[in-house]
Order: sequence, then C-alpha cells, then structure tokens
Amino acid sequence: MSELILTTALLRELVENKNFKALREELVRLDSVDIADLLKAADDSSALMSFRLLPKDLAMQVFDHLDSSQQLKLLETFTDNRARFFFESMQPDDRAELLDEVPAKVARRLLKLLSTYERQATLILLGYKDNTAGRVMTPDFIDLDSRINIAQALDRIRKLAVEKETIYVAYVMDSGRKLLGTVSLKDLVLADPETRITEITSENPKTVSTFTDQEEVARILRDYDLLAVPVVDAENRLVGIVTWDDVVDIFEEEATEDMYRFGAVTGTEQGYFASRLFSVVKSRVVWLFLLIIVNTITGSIIAGQEDLLGEVVILAAFIPLLIGTGGNIGSQSATVVIRGLATGEITPRRASSIILREAGIGLMLGLVLAILVLGWAYLLGRSIEVAVVVSITLICIATLATLTGGSLPFLFRLFKVDPALVSAPFITTVMDIFGVVLYFLIANMVLAF
Repeated sequence: MSELILTTALLRELVENKNFKALREELVRLDSVDIADLLKAADDSSALMSFRLLPKDLAMQVFDHLDSSQQLKLLETFTDNRARFFFESMQPDDRAELLDEVPAKVARRLLKLLSTYERQATLILLGYKDNTAGRVMTPDFIDLDSRINIAQALDRIRKLAVEKETIYVAYVMDSGRKLLGTVSLKDLVLADPETRITEITSENPKTVSTFTDQEEVARILRDYDLLAVPVVDAENRLVGIVTWDDVVDIFEEEATEDMYRFGAVTGTEQGYFASRLFSVVKSRVVWLFLLIIVNTITGSIIAGQEDLLGEVVILAAFIPLLIGTGGNIGSQSATVVIRGLATGEITPRRASSIILREAGIGLMLGLVLAILVLGWAYLLGRSIEVAVVVSITLICIATLATLTGGSLPFLFRLFKVDPALVSAPFITTVMDIFGVVLYFLIANMVLAF
C-alpha cells in the first residue's frame, strides 16, 4: 500500500512539474495492469496526462484494464479520431457494458464513432437482456468452414488471429453457420495439412443459448474446464462465445450482488461507492422500513407479557441475549447454505439432509451455550428457575435458528427466487419473533404463571 501511495505521489509531482519525459520513462517500465492501478488511484488530471504519454500499444492494453467510469472520462476528453481508436479497440462485450452505464446522449456519440461492422456487433449485444450469455458474449471468434482442410484452416487463423479475442479453440460450422463442433489449435498444428477439418473436429460441444443466465454460463466454464463456451441461437447457429476472462468478471459481479442482498442492500446501477448518496439511501431504506414493520410484532409480543414481566422483572434482561444469539446462529446457517448453492457444492436434492445436519449443529451449539450461560444467568437473576428458562430457551432457539437459516434458501430456490434474498437482517428479524415467543412460552411453563 505504501508503495502505491508513493508512486501515486511521484506521478502527481512529475505532472505538476511538467517533467513528462521522466514520467513517460517510469510508466513504460511498468506492466499495463500496474499502470491501470496507478491511474485509478491518481487524480483525474494526472491520470489523463499520464495516459496521453503512453505509447499507442501500451495505452490500448491499459485502457482495457480501466473500469468503465475511467474509460468514459478518457473518451470524453479525446478527439473523435482518438476516441474512435480506443472505443473500437475494445471487445464488443466490453463496449456493450460501457454503453449500458453512460447517458443516452454519450452512447449515441460513441456508437456513431464505430465502423459499420463494429456498430452492428455492439448493437446485437445490446439487444439481449441483462445478465444473459447474449449480453456478455463476444462475436470475435475463429470460425472454420467444415469443407476446408487443415492447411486452409491454419491460413485462415493466421489472417484472423490479430483481431480475434482467442485463437486456441476454433469453431467448425456448416454452410448455414450451424455449429458442428470445435477443434483446438494444438490439434490443427499436429495434423496432416491435407486432412479434412471434420476428421479432427470434436462433435457435440457444450453450448449455451443466448438467453442462458450468465451465472449458469460461468458454472459451465468452470465445471467443464473450458477456455470459452460457444453461444448459439434457437437454430443452433453460432453467434458468439463467452471467454474465461468474462467469467472472472461474472463471478465477481454475482458475488458482490449476493453479498449486498444478504446484507439487505438493493443493488445500484453503478457500483455502491460510486453511486450518489440519494441512490444509496434509497437502496437501503426499503429493506430497513420493512424490517421495522416486522419488528413491531416482537414489541407487541413483549407488551402482551406485562403480567409475567411484572412478577419476574429479571426476565427482560435476557431478551437481547436470546434473540441476538438466534439471529446470529440463523445467519451463519443461511450463509453457508446460500454459498453452497451458489458454488454448486450442494444441490436442492440434498435439502433434507442439509437441513437436518444444520438442525443437529444447532442443537449442539445450543447445549454448549446453555451450559456456558446457566451459571451467569443464575448469578445475574439469583433464581435457578430463571436460569433454567434461559438455558432451555437458548437450546430451542439455536435449533430453530439453524432450521430456519438452513431451510429458507432452499425454499426460495424452490419458488425460483434468488436465495441471497434471505438476508441476515431478515433472518435476525424472524428469529426475534420466534425467540420472544419461545422465551415467554417456556417461562410461563416453568414458572407456572
């Protein structure tokens, strides 16, 4: 961290002193990823000046590593010719993502800069729904006619390699552009030049449709250990591919989205920390308001036990402990189950065994905590009956919390709702209600009021 701050400070100093020659010499020594990180940490004017000093090839690489907000800032300061150069150098899927985030007026200006081919490729991607394979795919792939031989295939790859995103796998198609199979660059290099391409083609490759959810695409790439997965339309025509670098972005995006949902924060159009304060407040206040309404149930239950609390006032002292513990334990169970579903480690078919396992864990946790709390509850309340009530309630709440936290994600998945919506505040609120009900029910039974 100190190195990054020092380098950023040095960059700013060189810009302010107009020592551009020294700045350029320092920048070209760095890797494109390191330069991008440096520009992200620098102020806008220093970042812009530093970027303009980069050689063209290095600048293109750095541009790819910048986030969309910084890419847009740079494009807005460029002349049309320079903006066209960098905008066209982006992969179509990255262009589509950038256009999604900019105002309509800016999007129109950028689209006008593109060549006819690049504009059509980008507009095709923009025609698919968000978070689908069609939206994240790239049309830059190597396609081979099934009627050619190996020598002709290698010639075509040499001609197209410079402008394509990946060349390690080529896609063999018939005259109607229907996907017949795939062939690796390794197999092409090792095969006899006169061999027909179909003789070394791997048929029936794993494919996804243009409307497949991007999270499912990411899982397929990971599970089948693919460099890219072909995307086909309803008639099995190849329209694009999703590559591994896209999947890394998808996993990060989905994980961030799930974390926000589990924390009861609605997603924002931009990144959370780049959003305006009003948007952030709006994304959080809805859930909080709903939870306040539900929490009034807990207050009503406590108010209904006025006679019991009047006789044994010390019971009220243990309410925060019990409901807080229930919420924490329930959130733990929900977290591990949601993550297991997201990674594919567990499936809905295992729901009953997973829920029973969590219930067993809850019972064991409850017993351990009850033993630990029993003596403390007695010292605080000077009543063995109250201590027993607290300990028994703790066991029941821990078991119920793991049952609730473990089963709700499966229930949400059954009704085709994202399990991540089983947020920690939601679990906590549910356990507040159940915990208070259990507490007073057990107290009434043991204390015989």
